[in-house]
Order: sequence, then structure tokens, then C-alpha cells
Amino acid sequence: MEEFLKQWAEAAYTTTGFFWMALWAFILGYIISSMIQIFVTEKKMQETMNENEGKSVLLGTFFGFISSSCSFAALASTKSIFKKGASFVSSIAFLLASTNLVIELGILISIFLGWQFVVGEYVGGILLILICWVLIRIINPKKLIEKARKNLESEADDDGMDHSKDWKKQIQQESSWAKVARKYKMEWKMVWKDVTVGFTIAGITAAFVPDAFFETLFINSGQGNSDFTFFEILQHIVVGPFAAFLTFIGSMGNIPLAALLFGKGVSFAGVMAFIFSDLVVFPVLRINAKYYGWKMSLFILFLLFTALIGTALALHYSLDLLSLLPDPSQVTIQEKEHFKIDYTFFLNLAFLAISGYLIYLGFYKRKDVDHSMSEMAPKSPLLESILKYAAFICYVWLAGGLIVRFWI
Repeated sequence: MEEFLKQWAEAAYTTTGFFWMALWAFILGYIISSMIQIFVTEKKMQETMNENEGKSVLLGTFFGFISSSCSFAALASTKSIFKKGASFVSSIAFLLASTNLVIELGILISIFLGWQFVVGEYVGGILLILICWVLIRIINPKKLIEKARKNLESEADDDGMDHSKDWKKQIQQESSWAKVARKYKMEWKMVWKDVTVGFTIAGITAAFVPDAFFETLFINSGQGNSDFTFFEILQHIVVGPFAAFLTFIGSMGNIPLAALLFGKGVSFAGVMAFIFSDLVVFPVLRINAKYYGWKMSLFILFLLFTALIGTALALHYSLDLLSLLPDPSQVTIQEKEHFKIDYTFFLNLAFLAISGYLIYLGFYKRKDVDHSMSEMAPKSPLLESILKYAAFICYVWLAGGLIVRFWI
């Protein structure tokens, strides 16, 4: 019993430490994302993404880069721009960029995993897009694309937003910043359950799960990156998405667990595959099927999974060739002193103050704010209920663990 209480306290402390380390990154990322989503309109994206293929892919990648990292928001935005005329390949580029190339994800990865993984995330995001582009060119699924557009024709086309205003004028208006505040609130509303469950799972895994489990799940893990054979790396890449599916949370919530996997000796390629896996899980497959039909949804799954394997392999062997593969010993997430007075402490205070101002502005100007904000993909009510109650259980677990650590 005493050993369990010790591990419980350690798990709760690790989870809260993870979140404290990442708090300023979350706030900064979602502020930037909210500003872009208000001042760069979806209509402007659509107008430029139905031109020649090369330019449309480049623009789709750029607009995805400056968009939200939430998978469900990305799915809805992708559907909207595809429906309104964007080419299929540029829509896929937008989807991949908006979940893999976004600023807040890079900041979070740098905190938990280091610069090599940040390079892997951004270079890998571009490789994912290029591989999908090549596959689409080779397969040329014209009938699937036409059928997917027909599945969307019956939907209402008005997004309720005013696209006539110049962003330079909007950025000077307090009412526009109130819209940013509301979007910021919506960003947190989309991810709070995933982040809570994801960070708690990471803390529990760090404290309770023995290394032997990871060595069984990921063949030869714990032996060092240089010792992996090609087939072991391939196995890690294939298992990574299944591990991500079992956690059923988004990429932002999965980053601490990715750091834990790497610290336990999983290959660089396997960890990158785990991070890239937020678009190859069943909830995403089901949503795409609702939008475009099952055939197109399965085709998108094939595209993304194939691109994921190719990208993870290319990243691993490229860094290995340059002798830049990161060392698992650099990730010591359990041993860090999370709450010391350092740059993280002051950044958190600063961004909490900014966050408080946005919350105030959102309430103060809420009558002036257009409430028909950007669309979200239809989530499963059952999954959302499970996540919500799981998050509440996590809070009870964390509170109990912290009480055990500091007062018992």
C-alpha cells in the first residue's frame, strides 16, 4: 500500500509538472492561432486554393501552418475549403499542415523532446504533404473526388462570417480582439479534455508502467537508436499509430507521452510516427466517412498511413546519416524539478496575465461578438462523454495524489 501511495503521488506530481512546463506554450500557441483564424478568413483561403496545382498545394500548406492544431477543427476547415472549390490535393495539404506544422505544437515538442524532434515535426510535415501529393498524382482518383464533392452538395454554404473587412482595419478594433478572445476560449474548450487525459496518462505511465512493457510493445526498445535494424524501426513505426489510437487523444495531449516513449528507448522513427498519428485513428476515419463517404475516407487513411511510414523512415535515416539522432538520455521527464523559479515560471505568469485579459475582453465585449464562429467536425457524443468524465476522474486522481505527496 505504501508503494502504491508513493507511485500515486509521483504520478500526480509528474502530470502537474508536465502541464506547468507547457502552460505558456499552450497560451502562446492558441493566442496566435486565434488571431490568425479571425484576421485571415476562410474565404480568402478558398479563393487562392483552386488555381494551378503547385501553387494551390503551397498555399494549402501555408494556410494550414497558420491554422488551428485541433484535429477536429482541421477536419471541418478542410471539408469547407474542399467543398467551396479548393483542389483535393491542396485540401489534403491544408489538413496535414494544420495538424503537423502549427506553431504551438512545435513549441510544445521543443519543451519535452528537443530540437531534433522539432526539425522532424516540421520537415516531416512537409514530407507527408509531398508523399501524399505524389500518391494522388500516381493514383489519380477522379471518380472518388467527384463523388466526395457530391456528398457535400446538400450542405448549407453560409458560414455566417463577414469577409468584407480588411484585416488591417479589423486588427485596430477592440471588437475584433473580443472575437479573438472568444476564439481563444473555443480553442481551450476543444482541447481541455484531451490535454487533461493525455497529461494524466503520461504521468501514470511514467510512475506505474515498467520498462519491460515498452520493450515488449516496441521490439528492442531501450537498446539505443544505433542498434535498431530496419525491420525493428518499421515495427516501431507501425505500432506507433496503434499506441496513439489507444490513448484516443490529440497530438497536443500526446506530446508528454511521446517524450516518455522516447525516454524508454523507443526509436526516433517510432516516436515521430506516434506524434504524426492523430489523423489515422478511427474517430477521424468516421468523420471523413460522414463528409465524403467511406471509400474516400479509406483512401485518405491509406494516403496518410503510407505517407507516415515513408516520412518516419526518411527522417530517421536522414538524421542517422548526419549523426544527429537524439539520445534518449536527454529526456528525463521524471527527474526534472518542474516548479523551480526559472524562465518557465516568468513566462507562465506573463501569459496567464495575457490570458486573463482576453477572458475579460471576451466577457466585456461578448454582445459585440459574432457567435457564428468557425465550424467543428461532428464529434461522437459517446466519445466526448467518455472523455469528459475521464477528465473529471483525472482531476480527482491528481488532487488525491498531490494531497498524498505534500500532506500525508
